[in-house]
Amino acid sequence: MKDIHSRDISNVAIIGGGILGAQIAVQTACFGYTVFLYDSSAQAFDLSIQNAAAAMKAGGKGPVVPIEQWEKGIRKVVITTLMEAALKNADLVIEAIPEDLELKRRIFAQIDSMTPQKAILATNSSTLPISKIEDATQRPEQCLNLHFYMPATGNNLVDIMRGSKTSDEVMEAGEQWITSIGCIPLPIKKESFGFCFNRVWRSVKREALLMWAEGIVDFRDIDRAWMTAFGTEVGPFGLMDFTGLNVTYAVELSYYNESKDERDKPPEALKAMVERGELGVKTGKGFYSYPNPEFALENFISGKIGSLSS
Repeated sequence: MKDIHSRDISNVAIIGGGILGAQIAVQTACFGYTVFLYDSSAQAFDLSIQNAAAAMKAGGKGPVVPIEQWEKGIRKVVITTLMEAALKNADLVIEAIPEDLELKRRIFAQIDSMTPQKAILATNSSTLPISKIEDATQRPEQCLNLHFYMPATGNNLVDIMRGSKTSDEVMEAGEQWITSIGCIPLPIKKESFGFCFNRVWRSVKREALLMWAEGIVDFRDIDRAWMTAFGTEVGPFGLMDFTGLNVTYAVELSYYNESKDERDKPPEALKAMVERGELGVKTGKGFYSYPNPEFALENFISGKIGSLSS
């Protein structure tokens, strides 16, 4: 159960009911916290939970908590389409909206105006440092990055990074809270665009996408190699499908916008998939087709299926 420390975190608000926002909410609710989730769409949470279940099935792996506890956590999350209702009693707020800096800054300003002054404000951004967002609030010392991966499929890592004014107390409370919900904190000692493991994973994504887009190798063969080398049930392209190819594209674009290096620009072929609505698990088609992707088939690793098509 929850282990409350210096800042008495009891009520947690999640802003955004997409694939990660929903998972963060459930993971938190599993450990005894009161969790409110705000999304402008009343159906967003249920749809994201369905997509998470599809990812569990496709990847053959569930959360780190027993599935019964996870399902109870789903039922405990309070869903609202009124932001103020989610925020009015929050001790910790985690923003989990699309990877758009100006949008995040606007939302942070709204969060700041509706939330008790004691509350910690965090972004689940995949790339953007909180230092680019904190001055949209009146409490920069209480702002930080808390970046989750895929708790529904057992990836319970969380990057934690301070902004330019984040207090030591807030960083400590953040680490303690991450641990209290069964996750592993990865503290960032120096501001890094992409944080800790996400920066490593991004390097893999960039090379994999480049090799696929330039026709160097079939994406399935990259996944076969990864799955064989590391003993995983899913490779890089399957993982991108789980996250959502629109999210993958937005993250890659964030890196490009930061560096202006053409090597960081996401491939046009990926953009075309997003424009066609081929977003991965959430739409039933991405690099693979769902709910029964090729990589889950018995003969996938041997290369006897899928190797001749693109």
